[in-house]
Amino acid sequence: MTTPAMRIGHGIDAHRYVPGRPLMLGGVRVPYDQGLLGHSDGDAVAHALGDAILGAAGLGDMGRHFPSTDPQWRDKAGVDFLAAVAEKIRAAGWSVLSAHVVAITEEPRLGAHLEAMSQAMSRALGVPDGTVEVGATTTDGMGFAGRGEGVAASATVLLTSSAAR
Repeated sequence: MTTPAMRIGHGIDAHRYVPGRPLMLGGVRVPYDQGLLGHSDGDAVAHALGDAILGAAGLGDMGRHFPSTDPQWRDKAGVDFLAAVAEKIRAAGWSVLSAHVVAITEEPRLGAHLEAMSQAMSRALGVPDGTVEVGATTTDGMGFAGRGEGVAASATVLLTSSAAR
């Protein structure tokens, strides 16, 4: 069986808000009175993208490669995970062709930070600016994100085989 020249992946992540931590989303510090709970920095946007990339490459998920029981990943930035993911997929013969991530939260409003998130995650992956696009939406008050309890993110990625280039 031959390896396809392109593969699609999808990733989802969510973290609850907690006081006393900075809010990191897509590798950018977003001004807010709470941050996200997690073994790392809780960057749900970067984590969803990492899961999508690993899944598309057939390499499992973030928990497999970066378990929350491993002290080396404690308080690490989401973009550090993306840089490590990029190394793993390059070693497996893949590269990111295109990615789209949507952050889901009522507050804070993220419009002013989306471009910086796109750039930070593109840099972490070692791909040209514009390869990673970040958007945001609300749930109109529904669910945990709508009640202001945390942030969710959904990511879709298209990988291309390095051999296909």
